Amino acid sequence: MRRREFVHDAMAAMTAMGAAAALGCSKKATPESVTTAAATPASAAPAVIGQNVSWRLVSSFPRSLDTIFSAAEVLADRVAALTDDKFKITVHAAGEIVPGLEVLDAVQQGSVELAHTAGYYFTGKNPALAFDTAVPFGLNARQHMAWLNEGGGLDLVRGLYSDFKAISFPCGNTGAQMGGWFRKEVNRPEDLQGLRMRIPGLGGQVMSRLGTTVQVLAGGDIYPALERGAIDATEWVGPYDDEKLGFFKVAKLYYYPGWWEPSAGLSVLVNQGAWAKLSKEYQQIFELAASHAGVVMQNRYDQRNPQALGRLLQQGVKLVRYSDDILRAARTASDELFAEQAAKEAAYKKVFENWDKARREMFSWFGTTERAYADFSFQPPV
Repeated sequence: MRRREFVHDAMAAMTAMGAAAALGCSKKATPESVTTAAATPASAAPAVIGQNVSWRLVSSFPRSLDTIFSAAEVLADRVAALTDDKFKITVHAAGEIVPGLEVLDAVQQGSVELAHTAGYYFTGKNPALAFDTAVPFGLNARQHMAWLNEGGGLDLVRGLYSDFKAISFPCGNTGAQMGGWFRKEVNRPEDLQGLRMRIPGLGGQVMSRLGTTVQVLAGGDIYPALERGAIDATEWVGPYDDEKLGFFKVAKLYYYPGWWEPSAGLSVLVNQGAWAKLSKEYQQIFELAASHAGVVMQNRYDQRNPQALGRLLQQGVKLVRYSDDILRAARTASDELFAEQAAKEAAYKKVFENWDKARREMFSWFGTTERAYADFSFQPPV
């Protein structure tokens, strides 16, 4: 089979798969339109179809967290396969070229072409970037992708990243996360006061409002801090990743739901100048490969988390649901946080209002037949 026929057939199959999984590319927010708006040198001529292209990708994640990290590898493999290895992407783990939290800077500066990361790592640059990943009491994975691709979210998110000379492409989701590991029970909002917990981002800001002493620790520092009692609790992702980090060895209470991250969307960020130099064919291949990599990542978490949870329960881990009192207090604090930020920044308010409208509409729909089915059929292990 000739390469052009192979690419055509593969792209058609990937498009069908992406649509079925509600992860298709947005018709409203095309990367071409973003590139047109960018200040790209007139002399930057697009690459000829079939020309060799070599890009570097920096990840915010270590190789040991293989499900998140492998999304970038799947992207690179798919792009190479669809271009007869003419378009090659070399994937680098956090710290190999730049630290995990500096990947956006690397893309902005053009020292690398790509980054695979989470937008909420960069809320210090723009608080609204949290909506690219997750916010407390936000959208689940399906809803998040629906908002991005059909609700205007991707247009808004790309507008935020354009300030950093980057174009974003959805590329993965962890699904609903767990609510953290605790050494002692927390039954009421008052029990959170004075608790020392490792929890970053907006979830940490909400916990702080509830009286928790929040600490931000790198992944490798969490277990020792929990073991020696420097912290009383920690959150990470979910059973598969949490098992790898060994938290169950020193904290047996595993809380749920992870209300601060009901899903966590990942993105691959592309330098605008590098994108403008790609041929249209290579751009289409890249966009579809990113969508495919995102589907694979979500599928792997959905398949691996149940098995990991079973293993954790066999180690004496106790599942504990957050009380409604704690959830209500956390939701109130979250709403206050959103309102305060929207009142301060017009850009944040624009994204929030669009997102909140989509949230209310989708929560109403999902709260009908989806919830009725889930309440009856989805039973946690006892």
